[in-house]
Amino acid sequence: MSSPTQRSLADLRKRYPLVAVVEKWNPHARIRQDLFGIIDIVCVGPDGTCGVQSTSGSNVSARIKKMMDSPALPLLREAGWRILVQGWTKSKTGRYTLREVDIS
Repeated sequence: MSSPTQRSLADLRKRYPLVAVVEKWNPHARIRQDLFGIIDIVCVGPDGTCGVQSTSGSNVSARIKKMMDSPALPLLREAGWRILVQGWTKSKTGRYTLREVDIS
């Protein structure tokens, strides 16, 4: 089984030439820490920079709320970043489907 981040990486690498995970494990706090508190993956391409939050399908709304409340979001928007939330849901057949929400 792959994580939402791994599924997002596979999807994003088809669309962007540069893709990197920017979420890091903090062993002291025992938590994962996102870039600017809201970004798991950064993508760079000819059309600009994209920040992505990757999650399960059931957590998309919660992630959008978290990002909308972040002081970093307006700054990233001003800088021209595209901001996406990718939610992955597993169907009864075992296939994953992507729900992508652009909150740029």
